[in-house]
Amino acid sequence: MYLRLDPRHTVTTTERLRDRIRERFPDTGLASVANELVHVAKEQENRRDSIRRPSYGPRIAGLVALGAAITVTVIALGAVHPEVGDKWQLPDLLAAIEATVATVVYLAAALAFVWTLDSRKKRARCLDALHEMRAMAHIVDMHQLNKDPDQFLQPGADIQSSPKHNMTRFEMTRYLNYCSETLSLIGKVAALYVQDFPDRVALQAVNDIENLTTSLSRKIWQKIDLLHQPFGDPEAEAADTAEAPEPNTDTYSNA
Repeated sequence: MYLRLDPRHTVTTTERLRDRIRERFPDTGLASVANELVHVAKEQENRRDSIRRPSYGPRIAGLVALGAAITVTVIALGAVHPEVGDKWQLPDLLAAIEATVATVVYLAAALAFVWTLDSRKKRARCLDALHEMRAMAHIVDMHQLNKDPDQFLQPGADIQSSPKHNMTRFEMTRYLNYCSETLSLIGKVAALYVQDFPDRVALQAVNDIENLTTSLSRKIWQKIDLLHQPFGDPEAEAADTAEAPEPNTDTYSNA
């Protein structure tokens, strides 16, 4: 029970996170990203089944082609030396051996190509899905990019191009926490794709996504640590931690 990721529990956890983001930050881009992640988590089971489902067509075709090639090779050898009782002349023997070896090598290469065609198609589909996960992680990072704790630590005058900061310290902490949770779930959904498809290249791609989401989450938690530092007037800090409706402060839109 605890040796495999359960897709149903992953979907449930993702839906719960989406609902939490919607309730606190209903009009932000992060809520849209979370909703898209729920859709991907639900669809991944069908895509995962298509990846791990074996395809016997290419392998059967490869075996039939191999049998036909062997038959043609035997017929060709018989045409070169049709009489069974005759002795082989050295030039004919060497030519026959050379032709047979070359034929075997080409047949082995062709069979290996056909035999691995199905796995390479599965790998391509898996990598396409994992590319979506990687892009989604970068989108989450874009959403948290302008959430800067420095506005509370060292407040100063904004310039014309400064992003609008309408969040309290408590709201920004929750927003960054949701970004970190979203990144973690992106890594878990990515891991589901290779749970029953232990392909070396796909596994490395999932590890890269895990490293990416962990690195981005670590950067977010550095901001959260800064927000937890005491600063300013105590009464103002107490008022700042009160929950308030969240306006749309997300400047990045994944149109």
